[in-house]
Amino acid sequence: MSGAVLLAAAATGVAFIMAFLLLFLLYLMSPLTSPKPLSLSGAHVVVTGGSSGIGKSIAIECFKQGAFITLIARNENRLTEAKKEIEKFSVNSKQVVQSISVDVSKDDAIVARALKQAQEKLGPVDMLINCAGTSVNGRFEDLDISKFEQLMAINYLGSVYPTRAVVPTMKERRMGRIVFVSSQAGQVGVFGYSAYSATKFALRGLAEALQMEVKPYNIYVTIAYPPDTDTPGYAEENETKILETKLISESTSICHPDHVARAIVKDAIHGKFSCSVGTNGHMLAILTSGMSPISSLAEALEVILCIGIFRFISLYFIASFDGIIHRCMLQKEKSEKTD
Repeated sequence: MSGAVLLAAAATGVAFIMAFLLLFLLYLMSPLTSPKPLSLSGAHVVVTGGSSGIGKSIAIECFKQGAFITLIARNENRLTEAKKEIEKFSVNSKQVVQSISVDVSKDDAIVARALKQAQEKLGPVDMLINCAGTSVNGRFEDLDISKFEQLMAINYLGSVYPTRAVVPTMKERRMGRIVFVSSQAGQVGVFGYSAYSATKFALRGLAEALQMEVKPYNIYVTIAYPPDTDTPGYAEENETKILETKLISESTSICHPDHVARAIVKDAIHGKFSCSVGTNGHMLAILTSGMSPISSLAEALEVILCIGIFRFISLYFIASFDGIIHRCMLQKEKSEKTD
């Protein structure tokens, strides 16, 4: 009996060592299977929603790396101010920043004309950053149905239209990068974001399907899931944010837009499909990886090794959020009885 036990233990040990060696080999092979990095020096980068917040920080980061920038947003005054600010970070005298005022959510034809105008001046688009977006917070039954329609138009169609305008040329050139800026609320539904989360989840479906279509043409899609970020939009949203959402948001730290921008640009350059920011964001990306495209064998290895333990940790957060919501409900009911 003891001999059988020892034999089983030895077999288990050998299997473990072989598995470890296989995974280590996959890790070493990872750089050979990853997309070739895209150089931003002289590249044409288009940033929608580029007049403020994460979009502007992304434009600055790309400009610092030698890119030519097209900013697209609605507010002409903010575009002018952003253009002047970005130009301060030039690394050579040839770099150009142009701005185009257009609402990317209104009309496919209008957006296509704007992108054509941008390419006539600065050449074909090498990288498109879809950053235009907005947020509405409130309980599902309290939100006017027009808010659901508005957010779907801006957050989803506002990314579809610019992407449709650049994909054909990228296919012809056999190169390109397309970035969709989603949110951590596009990975997990959060109280008060029934309208917002749905639009950010939709971007993931778009990104996965599109990546499958364009990968043979050497075009790589990145979907970014930034956490709460210190932007003008976030500050405006906080003024009317309901209590439950505010308390859940306070469980994580707020990121600086420059930090988020660096992570997004880095991952887009390297053709990484999923971009996360921070420790919590990285864990969430692994937890929600599902059947998303992988950009390297090392990434696949990490998911295989970590997803179980991360799911266990996530149970704590789920319980914590449920507790917050339950306490708020009891507090509200008590207040109503008192009144």
